[in-house]
Parts: sequence; structure tokens; C-alpha cells
Amino acid sequence: MRQTWRWFGPKDLCSIDDITQVGAEGVVSALHHVPNGVVWTPEEIAKRHSEIATRKDGTASGLTWDVVESLPVSEDIKKQKNDWRGHIENYKVSMQNLAASGVEVICYNFMPVLDWTRTDLRWNVPNGGSCMRFDINDFAAFDIHILERDGAGADYTNAIADEAGRRAAALDEAGKKQLARNVTMGLPGSTESMSLEDVRAHLAEYAGISRERLQANFVDFLEAVVPMAEDLGLRLCCHPDDPPFSLLGLPRVMSTEADYSYIMDAVESPANGMTLCSGSLGARPDNDLPGMMERLGDKVHFLHLRNVKRDNSDVVGSFFEAEHLGGDTDMVALIAAVVREEARRKAAGRRDHSIPMRPDHGQDILDDLGRRSQPGYPTIGRMKGLAELRGVMKALEYQLAAS
Repeated sequence: MRQTWRWFGPKDLCSIDDITQVGAEGVVSALHHVPNGVVWTPEEIAKRHSEIATRKDGTASGLTWDVVESLPVSEDIKKQKNDWRGHIENYKVSMQNLAASGVEVICYNFMPVLDWTRTDLRWNVPNGGSCMRFDINDFAAFDIHILERDGAGADYTNAIADEAGRRAAALDEAGKKQLARNVTMGLPGSTESMSLEDVRAHLAEYAGISRERLQANFVDFLEAVVPMAEDLGLRLCCHPDDPPFSLLGLPRVMSTEADYSYIMDAVESPANGMTLCSGSLGARPDNDLPGMMERLGDKVHFLHLRNVKRDNSDVVGSFFEAEHLGGDTDMVALIAAVVREEARRKAAGRRDHSIPMRPDHGQDILDDLGRRSQPGYPTIGRMKGLAELRGVMKALEYQLAAS
């Protein structure tokens, strides 16, 4: 695996100098300042390449921009409303510009409205650190009593709805605002939340869009962009829903192995693949991560290795972001499946035999505490995770070579 590191740009508290010291080989980044639906120009792309390649003192970092995460799919494309066709054309131009700059892997997602959702961004864990958490009861309290979405109560079990009512009643105004801010934090790379009015407006735009309709819109998008991606030598890889179940009454179409199989079969191409995020998919107990890697590994173009610990076995339930080797996903078994897939690719002569991975998220520990970095992206917590994952990788690669 090629070891990479997520970087949000010059304002990221984790600098390029820091990334060289943690031992990463490449960088995962995006042009977060460019509005969704707008072309990524060659000039802006070249600027990001230069920023990644240069240390603070002006010397070469030795790092390269290996993966784009994300080239966003606009809400208009997902809904097929307004100027969605123009946005697709802009997406294709951005792909051309990225390919011309040397980038080969583009990660994206097809989640409506909310890119990822947590109810607590700094949840305390027993060792004194903190992590992100999704609590279904707190989320229901937001949905039913703060957002006051029509019909929200019917989307939860009676037990969850009752507990949500108790929790909402116990919140003062500051607590309600904090919960709303956490839930509507927005896109990775942003520190801005959407207002409740923004969320309600987005939900209204999705009225009448069923899961089947959203899935069909996704296929239409892929049919438009995948042929060009293949011609350009790009590998597109869709990130799973996070969490992998419906929220706010919105459909979600990339939550299970069956969802990925459907999309990759619908538009068959080596350019149409998946980002296997073990944290997002691992929030569902019915997702078998090592098995998914074995069965779908041929189309896995990017890996997010992180772990979550679920409160129970409910498909729609609560979880927190655990240490990389400490959650419900058997990370050793998953990495073993990756190592076997890479060996198969290398034997077949594939150029992409080394799959880019990054240690996704991490717990705030040591000097991370109090730094207020991008939620989920502390430097030391991720470095600890990378060290653990690297040890597992090396041991399994040695074992495979010796067998």
C-alpha cells in the first residue's frame, strides 16, 4: 500500500513539514475553496501541487499529490435540477485538468446534503483523549425537536424517539445550538455549519426523490464521466455513505456491498471503482469489510483505514471512532485481504498494484488535545494509527513473501 496523508491546504494545522516527518509517501488533498460545480483550473491545480511539493523553508518535500479527495459532485447533479448538465461538463473539464497534472485517483461521494454526520466532535474516551461520535438518540433529538422535520418521529423506534425527547428537554439553548452545529458541520475541509434554514431548504429540494431515483441519477452521472475518466487513465472511486444509513428522511445509495456491486455493474469500467472506507462501512454490523475487500478488491482504488466501535448490533445505531486496531472491524484481516489483492495485481502486471491508503481520522491525544484541528484529523492521533497500520502491513507482507 502507498501510505498517504490527508491535507486540507495551507490553513491545515498539520503542515507539509509535519507530513514528511510522519513518514507518508504522498498527499491526499482537494481545492476546498472552489465552489461545487465550478471548474478546477490548471492554475489552481498547479498551485496545490507546488504547495505539497515545498517545505516551509522552500526546499523540496519529496511529497506528491496522489489522490484528489474530493472532486465534489454538486447537489444539482445529484438531484438533476437547475444547471446539472453544466455541472457535469465542468466536472469533466476538471478531470481533464487533473489528469494533465499527473493525478490518477479521484475520490468523491454521492451523499445528499450532508457529507458526513456526527453528533459529538470531541467525545471523551477513557484514556483521556477524545474522538468523534454518532449517537442515534442525540441525532433524533436534533431531527425531531430542533430541526422539527415533518414526520421525523416516524423514522425512529419508539424507544429512540422517547429517549430523544428526554435529551432534547434536558438541553439549554446553548446545548441545542452546539448539537445543531455538530450535526450540520458540513463538508470535510470546512469549519462552517449550515443553518437550520439551509438544511430545511435542502430537504425540500429532495422532496419526491426516492432511493431508486437517486440511484438512477448516480448511474446517469457515471455514464457521463466514466468513459472520459477511462480515456484519461483516471480511477474514480466513490466513498461510502457516512454513516451508512438514511438520515433526515434522505435516501442513501452507497451503504452496503450490494450498493457498490450495483453501481459498478451498471457502468462497467476499470475507471469506475470504490473507496473502501472501513470506518464508514464498519458502522453497519452487516458489512463484512475483509469479505468486501476479497470480493470487490479488483475495483478498490483507494483505502481509508479507520475503525469504529458500535454500541450494539442495530443497523441504525450509535458508534464512536475507535483506535485504528481497536474497533469492531478486524483490521488485521482487512489488511491481509488488501495485501493479497495487491499481490494478485502485481502478478497480473497492473500499474495500480500499490493501492493508496491513508490512516483515516484519529483520536485527539497528547498535544492534539486543545489544538482544535479539523474534526477527526489530529496529527498525533493519525500518526499513531499510521504506525500501527504500517506494522500490520509489514508483518503481513513478510508472511506472504515467505509462504
